[in-house]
Amino acid sequence: MTHHAPPEVLTSRLGYLLKHAYLRLTEESSLALAPYGIDGRELAVLVVLDAHDELSQLDVAGKLGIDRTTMVALVDALQDKELVERRRSPQDRRKNIVQLTTAGQKRLQNAESARQEMERRFLAPLSSADAARLVRSLQSLVGAPLGTDRTPGST
Repeated sequence: MTHHAPPEVLTSRLGYLLKHAYLRLTEESSLALAPYGIDGRELAVLVVLDAHDELSQLDVAGKLGIDRTTMVALVDALQDKELVERRRSPQDRRKNIVQLTTAGQKRLQNAESARQEMERRFLAPLSSADAARLVRSLQSLVGAPLGTDRTPGST
């Protein structure tokens, strides 16, 4: 993807800037993860599985905010790559518990290192303080309920 300077009339539009920052980040992420044979969504599944014990496919889908069908396809792909395994829940036989395999844990470590380095390079134009502020600001925006008024002086 070739990166051109944005048209001047769009340089102050939040939607335009966020979209193009996202596109660049996605492209860089794909390149960083390619050697590990996974994409960003698959990495997110591995990260969530690593952080929690005994999650069902449905639990993971809920944590990631994706639908069941997409979750099944992601777990199928990761299982085909021998990075996760399904097993029936002993408490509820209707549920599939998904767990990382040993190969999945190793792949996760390596891919996470590559992702962290890619993010460091992506944010390199910013000072460390500005990069941390950007991440905190985005966390606030993502976690804020819709319609929240955060203008100075609002109650």
